[in-house]
Amino acid sequence: MTKVTSLRRTMKMNIQIFGTNKSFDTKKAVRYFKERKIPIQFVDLKEKGLSKGEFRKVAQAVGGIDALLDPKCKDKDTLALIQYLAEDQKEAKILENQQVLKTPIVRNGAKATVGYVPDVWKAWE
Repeated sequence: MTKVTSLRRTMKMNIQIFGTNKSFDTKKAVRYFKERKIPIQFVDLKEKGLSKGEFRKVAQAVGGIDALLDPKCKDKDTLALIQYLAEDQKEAKILENQQVLKTPIVRNGAKATVGYVPDVWKAWE
């Protein structure tokens, strides 16, 4: 075994899953990591939500604020408003209305994904 392989195996993932208990994809993400015995920290967006710092890091990792928005969310009015706001106003409005975020949001340090994407998570292991 090479030093690099050995190092990868000893590195622990620090998985945070942001979502809701009603989201089918969030439940699948939680199950994905639990089946692999990878510890997770689940954050219910209805109870706590993303902080400004977490939001910015995730947005940067996934390619911007628009990648975090869920076109299928129930709150179509707020989503439409956010999409027409100036870029410097979007962040505050999304943080006030996190129900427009696509879930699950999965963080592993500086890496992040939006939605159910086990192919990406496999590369983290």
